[in-house]
Amino acid sequence: MTRRVRMVVNGRAVEADVEPRRLLADFLREDAHLYGTHLGCEHGVCGACTILLDGEPVRSCLMLAVQADGAELTTVEGLAGDDGLHPLQEAFSEHHALQCGFCTPGFLLTSLYLIREQPELEDEDEIREALSGNLCRCTGYQNIVNAVRDAAGRLRQEPQTTKG
Repeated sequence: MTRRVRMVVNGRAVEADVEPRRLLADFLREDAHLYGTHLGCEHGVCGACTILLDGEPVRSCLMLAVQADGAELTTVEGLAGDDGLHPLQEAFSEHHALQCGFCTPGFLLTSLYLIREQPELEDEDEIREALSGNLCRCTGYQNIVNAVRDAAGRLRQEPQTTKG
């Protein structure tokens, strides 16, 4: 038994017939062919599978694809535009805020939500608290915090037409 799901992923309409038990993370990877959403712990603890669903961060390993029917999703693939990397991606690169990159998509989308919610973000403790649900085994987190602070400043400077 399958159910038809329709959603907008990174601005593109996607639909497929899925089993009701199919995880949203698996749908994104296997049906939408978007491989940036990573599955780490599959228990919602590590944050590697974080995406934005109607603008809110969610763990795609804890949601079923049928729960996202009709929603608008943003994955890491939706950040960069035709004119290059998103300012958040640029900041992560410039601040060496990634090493192996496995956790990076989740950090980027959580950070994007954080910056949208708190455009004047500067406080290191606030950034650390907001990112505490994302785990990284490679970095010491300081470069990630620096990148988020830098990206928040960049996005405050840009016109409101910035993608993401």
